Amino acid sequence: MTANIATMAYIAAIILFILSLGGLSNPESSRRGNLYGIVGMAIAVLATVFGPRVTLGGIPYIVGALVVGGSIGLYAARKVQMTQMPELVALMHSLVGLAACLVGYASYVDTSIVLTGAEKAIHEVEIYIGILIGAVTFSGSVIAFGKLNGKIGGKPMLLPGRHWLNLAGLLGVIFFGVQFLNAPDINAGMMPLVVMTVIALLFGIHMVMAIGGADMPVVVSMLNSYSGWAAAATGFMLSNDLLIVTGALVGSSGAILSYIMCRAMNRNFISVIAGGFGTGGGSAPAAAGSGAQPAGEVTAISAVETAELLRNSKSVIIVPGYGMAVAQAQHTVYEITKFLREQGVNVRFGIHPVAGRMPGHMNVLLAEAKVPYDIVFEMDELNDDFPSTDVSMVIGANDIVNPAAEEDPTSPIAGMPVLQVWKAKTSIVMKRSMASGYAGVDNPLFYKENNRMLFGDAKKMLDEVLVALKS
Repeated sequence: MTANIATMAYIAAIILFILSLGGLSNPESSRRGNLYGIVGMAIAVLATVFGPRVTLGGIPYIVGALVVGGSIGLYAARKVQMTQMPELVALMHSLVGLAACLVGYASYVDTSIVLTGAEKAIHEVEIYIGILIGAVTFSGSVIAFGKLNGKIGGKPMLLPGRHWLNLAGLLGVIFFGVQFLNAPDINAGMMPLVVMTVIALLFGIHMVMAIGGADMPVVVSMLNSYSGWAAAATGFMLSNDLLIVTGALVGSSGAILSYIMCRAMNRNFISVIAGGFGTGGGSAPAAAGSGAQPAGEVTAISAVETAELLRNSKSVIIVPGYGMAVAQAQHTVYEITKFLREQGVNVRFGIHPVAGRMPGHMNVLLAEAKVPYDIVFEMDELNDDFPSTDVSMVIGANDIVNPAAEEDPTSPIAGMPVLQVWKAKTSIVMKRSMASGYAGVDNPLFYKENNRMLFGDAKKMLDEVLVALKS
């Protein structure tokens, strides 16, 4: 393949990637967007493998790597549950960061690249920044993976003087960067490069460990952005225009998504990075069951009583959360929705932007269960309809329906936009227990007079509700 044909293939791949991002912005066009991305990546890989920069002798190694990587990806796609998608995404981000680090070191020790003067300085800056971003992305994504799958606690780890530690790390990166650029040879430059890598790895760990569990959707989108910039840095190191553009697309779209997530939580991006939940300097949330616990009594309800309320309703809004994902109850939710709609009940779904553990988590689960796209709405589209709703049903959500965000200015989540489920005639909250949500904040919704608590595993209780509806 000539250089011109490879360039044309890269341009086609870039266009397909842009179309893919556009398609993924809407549930109805997401399948088409996914297909565009697959085709674009296939074109990009083929153009690279058979392009002028790869010799015939190197093709077997590349094909072998593709077979190994493709097999791992295929196995993961078949075995990983939908509930495990957030941690899988975090793990994939870590691999992008690791690749950027390895490519950076390989580029630095590559003796076939002979540059002098300004070209040499620019190339070394590309290597230094690429490894820096890659190391932060790698270690931060590994910690995010641990937090998402429960191996690491969701509470923020706030070290004394953590901001001074971050500042010291930044100054260290700058100092060793100067040492690296002024190194007379590869051996002399390797030491500051390795030290910077260690600092970047520690910074990634410290940064994500200091972020509270309730901010994990923002962290996932933020790491998505970092992985894009790491890919772009790799493109600069390899002089690959496609990697540069693709990385910039992923980096910018991830940054925009992080901004959207922060707005949805009334959060400032800097306060998220500073650690902890809430905007008060990153202080840790109050522990559940503290003196600020809401007063009142909880009214429990049975599956049969829940079915009766749903059957006698004209309008129902269902708010899914991470509990629905853990219980894998989305298919039963669809069956209940289908039955109620056949009885003339207006059933709709309200999705909070940060429901679940990553952006779009609930949309993906509902789409998997064949819930029609036209009855799935964003928070802003439904909040005004709760006062005219007979039943609002919360399935495994907590922080995103917490009225303290609007009613208690001292709450750590004060100002966070939430779904106003308590304004419905009756609200039903499905939970295993009275435990607080990921933010560690008590929920006054549970004690409101018009609220009912349906305790138990979401899948088991919804199955009972479905049986009662049909009996």
